[in-house]
Amino acid sequence: MEQKGQNRQEQILVGIDVGSTTTKVAVMEAATGKVLFSDYTRHHSDQLQSVSRAVKLVKETLAGRSFLTAMTGSGAKHLSEELGIPYVQEVVANSIALKAMYGEIGTAIELGGQDAKIIFFQRDKRTGELQVADMRMNGSCAGGTGAFVDEIASLLKTPVEEFDALAAQGTTVYDISGRCGVYAKTDIQPLLNQGVKKSDLALSSFHAIAKQTIGGLAQGLSIEKPVVFEGGPLTFNRTLVRVFAERLDLRPEEILSPDGRNF
Repeated sequence: MEQKGQNRQEQILVGIDVGSTTTKVAVMEAATGKVLFSDYTRHHSDQLQSVSRAVKLVKETLAGRSFLTAMTGSGAKHLSEELGIPYVQEVVANSIALKAMYGEIGTAIELGGQDAKIIFFQRDKRTGELQVADMRMNGSCAGGTGAFVDEIASLLKTPVEEFDALAAQGTTVYDISGRCGVYAKTDIQPLLNQGVKKSDLALSSFHAIAKQTIGGLAQGLSIEKPVVFEGGPLTFNRTLVRVFAERLDLRPEEILSPDGRNF
């Protein structure tokens, strides 16, 4: 997988991100940053098999061309050691990528399958260089993450792929706990019994996630603008991003999305 004697114009870079619930792979040209291939799949706790599948897809895509590989993500460290592939800590990898993509960042909010992170940026007073000032990550509970969305979708008997569209139809927000899926279910079930619309409960769950992230995860630190929204739940649930933007009073130009979508 390692290239020998190639200059940057010829290099192909492969990044494999093994998260708590999904494995992502991206193939790009080093010189241009052009993405040649990407894949996103749930690994169902079989991380090694998902990485093997990712490498197979990469090799098929590149058809014999050599490439440089690195791994990141919460589930990647032990696999990288076993496979002999360089490992980059996920906050470091994320911050490097974001600084390369954007000229200005205040905060990055990332929601994963079972974890949530906020990275706070500031400019070095001496050099003016954008750097990571602080970060916050959730503890053992998966409240406010993709797992939380999965639990609420299951309770509402809605396929998780259709949950965002359901939430987009909501018009009323109810107070639901975002700290834990168990507490949220306790709040939601009585409302369901009262005949509250599922769309309102889906929207309310997104507000619960945003409230937990902004009020709980940030731990009093100011979420400065512009804000990058990343991670699966914020990529596939655009209504959730709009809820965050509403609560943070963000203008459209202050909402940054790595996939380039507008709001």
